[in-house]
Amino acid sequence: MLDRMDFEPVFFAPFVSSGRKVERAWMDYNGHLKMAYYNLVFDQAVEEALTLLGLGAQYAHERGSSFFTAEAHIRYLREITPECPVRVTLRLMDYDDKRIHLYQMLHHAAEGWVSATCEQVALHVNLKTRHVTPFPDDVLERIALMRATHAALPAPDGLGRKVCMGARC
Repeated sequence: MLDRMDFEPVFFAPFVSSGRKVERAWMDYNGHLKMAYYNLVFDQAVEEALTLLGLGAQYAHERGSSFFTAEAHIRYLREITPECPVRVTLRLMDYDDKRIHLYQMLHHAAEGWVSATCEQVALHVNLKTRHVTPFPDDVLERIALMRATHAALPAPDGLGRKVCMGARC
């Protein structure tokens, strides 16, 4: 994984994370991937994408700001088994001066089908004050470039879906 930004980023639509295998230790007693590990895989993909944007660990260290998740919604669509190769695709759906809206899909890396999705809003936070803070102009420029690249794709299935049951939905 990248740990610093010393080049002009090239954005693909969508961003595709590094591959990895589902570990047997991540499975629960039902033979399902534990919820925490879906979050881990999605979180690592976000970290890769943020590093490409120049907003990874080096940014946090040098500029004193980072990202905190404000909201996330995961949909579990198909079981992943141990040793499956997986990748995450990530799209920057929207942004403003302090937030980014991401949509991710966890894919079986060899067969392509989708196991889960994660829609997330992350806040740009000053690490000293722990308050939400605007992006610097150079960061907004890179975010705008990534968003423009991802905007060419059709809306993903399930975007904006709310959590509910029955007649109250």
